[in-house]
Amino acid sequence: MSSPSIPKTQHAIVFDKNGGPLEYREIEVPEPKPTELLINVKYSGVCHTDLHAWKGDWPLPTKLPLVGGHEGAGVVVAMGENVRGWQVGDLAGIKWLNGSCMSCEACEQGHESNCPDADLSGYTHDGSFQQYATADAVQAAHIPAGTDLAQVAPILCAGITVYKALKSANLRAGNWVAISGACGGLGSLAIQYARAMGYRVLGIDGGDEKEALFRKLGGEVFVDFRKSKDVVADVVKATGGGAHGVINVSVSEAAIESSTEYVRSNGTVVLVGLPGGAKCKSDVFNHVVKSVSIVGSYVGNRADTREALDFFARGLVQCPIKVVGLSELPDIYGKMERGEVAGRYVVDTSK
Repeated sequence: MSSPSIPKTQHAIVFDKNGGPLEYREIEVPEPKPTELLINVKYSGVCHTDLHAWKGDWPLPTKLPLVGGHEGAGVVVAMGENVRGWQVGDLAGIKWLNGSCMSCEACEQGHESNCPDADLSGYTHDGSFQQYATADAVQAAHIPAGTDLAQVAPILCAGITVYKALKSANLRAGNWVAISGACGGLGSLAIQYARAMGYRVLGIDGGDEKEALFRKLGGEVFVDFRKSKDVVADVVKATGGGAHGVINVSVSEAAIESSTEYVRSNGTVVLVGLPGGAKCKSDVFNHVVKSVSIVGSYVGNRADTREALDFFARGLVQCPIKVVGLSELPDIYGKMERGEVAGRYVVDTSK
């Protein structure tokens, strides 16, 4: 296949300082390193992590100036001389984990995301809120030919993340899983992965629109925290003793704390959402007597990526998305901060 024409410049959303203006402007197209792909990004999902990166909420400093985004789906248009296993024209995905050393203990054990030298898309490496982006060829996701790139984009972070979190909960078919923050971008996918994996799904979120989405996606029991007088009691009653596992994708410290109360004895609370400065509080007596496990789950490795994409390719998971132009990203961030997003926003980099 002949190489496509690659422009010298492109459009991107860039910020020069944390919390500063999000500018839609023209920048140079990057050159791939010997081990990298150059991907013509067609669509990119918008994740809460992108909002945190822009605001500088986390202790790890961001690259500045920065192009955010880490759910990019597009086409390989060029590659470095050391790349193997890819061809120009292949569909490729840009993940949160852009690259890792592949030689430390964490990488050797398949925990690449825990690599101390991890390179992160849209954080330490310019990400997918641009028309052309580079990605490490080892970590980039192979997307099957013919895939709807707008639909698959959120799978590259949100899908992989919740799939890995569900695996971390150590559940069996028929077990109850409670999803706290059930109808945001991650939660809406967690509902579907949980159902595909054979679990019974209870969702916790607020508002009639969120409940309607939860029902549409096949969730079984919905607890509206805005209407409930006692969320813990409602979850325990609905599940006949508490959820066997909890997936915390909300960004509420109070919601995380309550999940340690409504989890069933010998159950697992999985922490996924990362509210800035938050602590996970668990009553020690309750924690010990119920033999509760609290674990963190951080994105997923290459095998998790392949498995999560396979669920999508088989039609078992679909992402409820709203597609808008890349130039509208500042408005999306505003809606995220106000809690107005049901499902997932995806930006079209051509607009």
